[in-house]
Order: sequence, then structure tokens, then C-alpha cells
Amino acid sequence: MTRALRPALAVLACAGALALTSPAMAEMLKMKADLKASNEVPPTKSEGKGSVDVTYDTSSKMLSWKGSYSGLTGPATAAHFHAGESGKNGGVVVPIFAGPAAKSPFEGSKQLTDAQASQLMSGGWYVNIHTAANKAGEIRGQVMK
Repeated sequence: MTRALRPALAVLACAGALALTSPAMAEMLKMKADLKASNEVPPTKSEGKGSVDVTYDTSSKMLSWKGSYSGLTGPATAAHFHAGESGKNGGVVVPIFAGPAAKSPFEGSKQLTDAQASQLMSGGWYVNIHTAANKAGEIRGQVMK
């Protein structure tokens, strides 16, 4: 090997080592839930509708959301992210609002656990908005990438 090539090879070797050891880049994922009465299980007869824009930071595991709704049968009493695939009901995983905080538009954020992040990323969450007339949920939408 010639003396002139040695420095160039050393630089390439260092660059390759850094590429293999540098941390993965964080990603900001955008998701959305379209809220409709027909998505409820079972469906409701509400004229309500809404949407929630979701952002998830894979590095910090921070979930952020902004949403709105209209046309419900009465005032919203609560809203949550629930665990559950499309067509299946599930438990609350992250509260969005309840009681006097129930208003449209709404926004918030929450840092997720590893288990919650995995469930969200696999399409296993939905947003549900509840009313007095529809205690189990009046409008619902699956969180989709």
C-alpha cells in the first residue's frame, strides 16, 4: 500500500465505524383518527363527527394530539385513547379530557411507555368521545398512520 493511500483509508475506516455506532435518528410520525358514529362498536345514531391529528416522537416517546368535534347528541363528557383494533372495544390507555375540560377544539400530550408505544405503532389504538346519551362512546376513530 502506498503512503498516500493510508490517510484516506484511515478516514474511511473511522467514518464506517461512526456510521455503525451512531444512534438511530428520531422520527416524528404523523397519524390521524377520523371520528364517526359508524365506527362505534356497536354504531350509534349520532350525527357527530370529528378528527384528531396525532404526532408521535419515536425518540422521546412523546405523543401529542390536536382535535375537534361537532354535532354530538349533547355535551362531551370525556374523550380517551383506547386500546383496541378496528371493530373491537378496549380499555382506556391515555385520557384526553373529562368533565369541565370537555371542549372542542382540544389538545394535549403524554409520554408513552414502551408497551403503549408498541401498541400505538401496530395500529391498536382508537379515539373515543363519550356523551351522557352514549356513555360507551358516541364517535370513534382508529389512529392510523
